[in-house]
Amino acid sequence: MKTNNTIQAAIDLTAGAAGGTACVLTGQPFDTAKVKMQTFPNLYRGLADCAVKTYKQTGFRGFYKGTSPALLANISENSVLFMSYGFCQRVVRNLVGLEKNTPLSNLHNATAGSFAAAFASLALCPTELVKCRLQAMHEMKLSGKIIEGHNTVWSVVKSIISTDGPMGLYHGLSSTLLREVPGYFFFFGGYELGRTLFLSGEKTKDQLGVVPLMVSGGIGGISLWLVVFPVDCVKSRIQVLSMTGKQEGFMRTFARILRNEGDITWRRTRLSRPPLISWQGLQEAWRVY
Repeated sequence: MKTNNTIQAAIDLTAGAAGGTACVLTGQPFDTAKVKMQTFPNLYRGLADCAVKTYKQTGFRGFYKGTSPALLANISENSVLFMSYGFCQRVVRNLVGLEKNTPLSNLHNATAGSFAAAFASLALCPTELVKCRLQAMHEMKLSGKIIEGHNTVWSVVKSIISTDGPMGLYHGLSSTLLREVPGYFFFFGGYELGRTLFLSGEKTKDQLGVVPLMVSGGIGGISLWLVVFPVDCVKSRIQVLSMTGKQEGFMRTFARILRNEGDITWRRTRLSRPPLISWQGLQEAWRVY
């Protein structure tokens, strides 16, 4: 049975929210380690060292610092992303002159996903800013960059607004856009390519089961992170260190990392992502079912 655009948007919104929640609850410890290692690479020798030190310093709860803004970030991003994805697919179809019911190619779907990520970045940036600062607050105090830290979401938000005004919540927006827009081109491209590989006979993409969808989502997620990980590292550095005052922009931060640290930051922190499983696959299964 066909659904109208409003119902489909509501389905996409709900599925994106459910997928985002699942991603945070399962992946928050990895994300916390990633942000710590990206921002302070000299404090940790690797993922295991970061995990051990975090547990000794702040206990198990330290792995879930910033969980509430992370939940809000993922729910808002995925909800806006997947709701916008359907709209952007229609825009791409109109731009290339295809009929309404003509299937889009993998390239067209990847382009639509890239367009949708621009909208999602606006919802994602403020919540990611708060999340990253909470995750690296202990290291900021330990390194002497700040004297007194903030332990709650509201205290971080108040500090940002009192120091930089409401627009301070968009520290790192350019690096967020540089991560999301190309990243989701590869995510949706990999996802659609994965679904194409599972087709057989007369079966369509919409008739694939849960396992093919999750594997396809995993292909998309791995494609995304392999491409954008260096950009994500720069974003974390900008959003965390900007709490000490005016922080250098994307290009200068990127150049400083390469000049002072080489590629060791990328190599060390890449291991903090689950090596084979992308939880993007779970939200893809939610989106369809």
